[in-house]
Amino acid sequence: MLQLLPHLAAGTGGDWSGLVGILLLLTAALVLGTVAERLKQNAILGYLVAGTLIGPNVLGLIHSRSEVEIIAEIGVALLLFTVGLEISIKRLLRMGPIALLGGLLQVTITMAAVFGLSMGMGLDIKAAVCLGAILALSSTACVIRLLADNSAIDAVYGRNAVGILLFQDIAVMPLVLTVTILSGAGDEAAGGNPLWMLLRSLLYAGLMVLGFWVLMNYVVPRLLNIRQWAKNRELPVLMAVVLAVGSAVIAHKLGISAAMGAFIAGILLAESPFATQVRADVGALRTVLVTLFFASIGMLAEPVWAAQNALLVLGAATFILILKPAIIWFIARRFGFTHGQSLATGLCLAQVGEFSFVLAEVARGTAISEDIFRLVVASTIVTLFATPFLVRYAPTLGNRLQAWMDQRKRKCKSPDSDATDQAQEGDSDSQDMPESKAPVANKILIIGFGPAGQCVAETLIGKHREKILILDQNQRNAASASRMGLAVQVGSGASPETLEHAHIELANVVVITIPDPHTVRQIIHACRSLNPNAKLIVRSRYHVYRWELMLTGATEVIDEEEQVGHRLAVAARRQLEPDE
Repeated sequence: MLQLLPHLAAGTGGDWSGLVGILLLLTAALVLGTVAERLKQNAILGYLVAGTLIGPNVLGLIHSRSEVEIIAEIGVALLLFTVGLEISIKRLLRMGPIALLGGLLQVTITMAAVFGLSMGMGLDIKAAVCLGAILALSSTACVIRLLADNSAIDAVYGRNAVGILLFQDIAVMPLVLTVTILSGAGDEAAGGNPLWMLLRSLLYAGLMVLGFWVLMNYVVPRLLNIRQWAKNRELPVLMAVVLAVGSAVIAHKLGISAAMGAFIAGILLAESPFATQVRADVGALRTVLVTLFFASIGMLAEPVWAAQNALLVLGAATFILILKPAIIWFIARRFGFTHGQSLATGLCLAQVGEFSFVLAEVARGTAISEDIFRLVVASTIVTLFATPFLVRYAPTLGNRLQAWMDQRKRKCKSPDSDATDQAQEGDSDSQDMPESKAPVANKILIIGFGPAGQCVAETLIGKHREKILILDQNQRNAASASRMGLAVQVGSGASPETLEHAHIELANVVVITIPDPHTVRQIIHACRSLNPNAKLIVRSRYHVYRWELMLTGATEVIDEEEQVGHRLAVAARRQLEPDE
């Protein structure tokens, strides 16, 4: 049977060979993606393996990557289009400085570090710059999917990772342009003048942005308000596909990255009230094409070459998996996040991203040699395989680092230096805001002062104002609590040192409002070790974690999904029985 498949893939006519190849890739991706999920791994790993097995370097069922390359490029464009739909200036600002400034620092420092190392190893300037650009990016598709699967999107480290990823997606466009110029692509058309190529690309990009802006603000809203479109659901779906694929085609015709054209179109449409519906309309198509993209990446792998150079590949992958988390940990610490949160953020972004393959393909054979390209592909695939494990264990490893740092700090700290250390805002993970009263017995400790924590405080503040202490590591939340006249301390609830300074031994009730279940478990353990008799009232965002938190040591768990279900039932009954 295997001997017949290459002939089937070749087909009797040229028009069918590409379609048969796509069918083979999707079938293999379906099977191996299912196997990966059964093994509690991410399906993306299955897609990568599917491409490797089906591709020309193993079974050879598809002789050339070019058979699916165009479809894969459209998949990248659709991915960036939907990512662009998620991005808005308002959203970036809500994420705080870690998204813009932190993302800029991460890309810049990573490029500089890789550039310096590459130059030290004897590579030329073009190759060093291209390698820096390639390794600076992380995988948006993989990380966001894994964070969502682990219910960590709302965790501090999850929000930090998403913010940096969004900046990386924005940075893809100038990086592609830079690598294209360095690799000499298009020099003949540009008269061999890189400066003219840059100016021409910027001019075309500006015209494209202007055209997309007019289209998204004046044409698309009118089309979506047509009465016939409201009646026929198929027409808006077709328009969404035309916008996504059309923006990529227009950019390609202008000599600009197709993925970047789709990304710009998505950003311009993001402010529109139709963005959510458009994203939903292209979702199924994007899933198919992105699957092909990851499978096509797997086709680049050369297992024989990787096996022959196993030590080199593993060494390069290990270097990447250490360098990127270390840089991100350093940056996040500068923004005031704890050691644990900073490390967890770095581990989530340790891999090399899918768009790095786009940069590597552009630089292949010109700025970087064929052997360097093979090394980049092999080591990148290794980092992608490691990503599900790193994201899953990021909070655990982060909390262990935080506990070790806290223990080390306690050993090194002398009794006379306690007051001084607590006042040093930049050097401590637990900073104090002015407290209104000295510690009192039977206090109420509220850990997390987001919307849920604020609601708890507003309910209790009338009778128990003097007993309430707010603990939050977000300076803005702490400032909000201070404006309400509540005692507040800035720090992590998972840190025993922070809890000790908050005098948890005097607390009668501890309310934990943090949405991230992994962090909540750490906080419960820390609270129980310092005050076994405290009543721990814990928030559970998802029903699946309710009993896990109870077994961890919570006194009572408020199940959000169950509470929402009750509220919905009450509202439905009220509408069905208005007179009762």
